[in-house]
Amino acid sequence: SPESDDAELTRYLWPIVREMIKTCIENRQNMIIEGCYIPFGWEDDFPDEYRKEIAYVCLVFSEDYIKERYADIARYESVSENRKEACPAPESLLEGNRRNLRQCILHSYEYILMDKDYALDIEMIRRLLHTAAPKADAVAG
Repeated sequence: SPESDDAELTRYLWPIVREMIKTCIENRQNMIIEGCYIPFGWEDDFPDEYRKEIAYVCLVFSEDYIKERYADIARYESVSENRKEACPAPESLLEGNRRNLRQCILHSYEYILMDKDYALDIEMIRRLLHTAAPKADAVAG
């Protein structure tokens, strides 16, 4: 349900999302998946021939970014969804980003650290997509 926490949703949805990714790879299709449905360690669920087709990158906010722009984050959190819940408190948001950054480093995942502006490193994303097979499936977290 919408009230479920992210870990609970990930446990429930990951087996479904994982099979959708495999189907896309098998059919030479492209897909972008929002990260809250992808567990850290996702790559263990794919054989090498599938992993080489996946481009994975995490988006992480720096602590300064969250502290300086918390009001904007809270104001725009429901732009794409009409959420009933309020934005997490600043400390909770900070801890979640610390945890995500630690996991990225632990797993040697590519990540983009949003520090000054909310700007994506397009060249990094292009490099990741071209490193994977020509019709790569993009998995973004």
